[in-house]
Amino acid sequence: MSDRELQLPSDEQRLRDRELIEALDGHEPVGERYARSGEIPVPDDRQPSMRPDPQAGHVPDPTPVQLLAQRRRRPGLRLAQVAGVLLVIGVVYLVVSFWQVWSTGRSDEARPVDAIVVMGAAQYDGRPSPQLAARLDHALELWPEGLAPLVIVTGGNQPGDRFTEADASAAYLIERGIPADVIVLEGEGSTTWESLRNVGEQVGDTVESVLIVTDPYHALRSRLIAESVGFEAYVSPTPTSVVTGSRELRREVGEAAGVAVGRIIGFDRLSGLTG
Repeated sequence: MSDRELQLPSDEQRLRDRELIEALDGHEPVGERYARSGEIPVPDDRQPSMRPDPQAGHVPDPTPVQLLAQRRRRPGLRLAQVAGVLLVIGVVYLVVSFWQVWSTGRSDEARPVDAIVVMGAAQYDGRPSPQLAARLDHALELWPEGLAPLVIVTGGNQPGDRFTEADASAAYLIERGIPADVIVLEGEGSTTWESLRNVGEQVGDTVESVLIVTDPYHALRSRLIAESVGFEAYVSPTPTSVVTGSRELRREVGEAAGVAVGRIIGFDRLSGLTG
């Protein structure tokens, strides 16, 4: 047999064969490695004999494990991004609502209207509470200015009470000089929405514009509810409210939440949910 018929492998070929054998001996299937450790394998540049051959026309694709990991991460990432955006929008919406509650409570929109509406608050056996008295005192200050021909007082009573909030308010105003025949009583509402809805039903088309007297923290929601039941509404918050400091801040935060939700679902539905 001639040397041409039997050719021994060269040293370079022996080295490549040895590398290939060592690589195969130490190879762990991709799926087993991922199941064991969760590790996503990457190509090992130290194994030139395992690289795809560009001359053979082979184009390497991402391994199935890498694609699976990417698909698992992407839905969670998208959900987190959406939740983050919604959270930011919600916080901004609440902050804007709080600022509107605060600023409306510090503005006086007093002007000629068809009626002054005093929102009810607690009364004790026919005597207005300090909070209600502060609202009524402000109405007494507005009355001589001739801004309206009527004063409407609102508010029902608690079980067992002999008087309604409207009864106590009317008596307080009459004792201090407002004629009884210009006072309209709404004595059944237990919420701001119920009271203003009832006022609308009582006065009909004779009253189109109202000036609402209430505490500063309560001014914006009262105006929005009055507008929702058909009034052209303005507010003149009492400057002598007994709700101040941290109590007022807590009320303003609660009002901001109420205004934010009420604008979305409607104040009538909010009243039904919160009572």
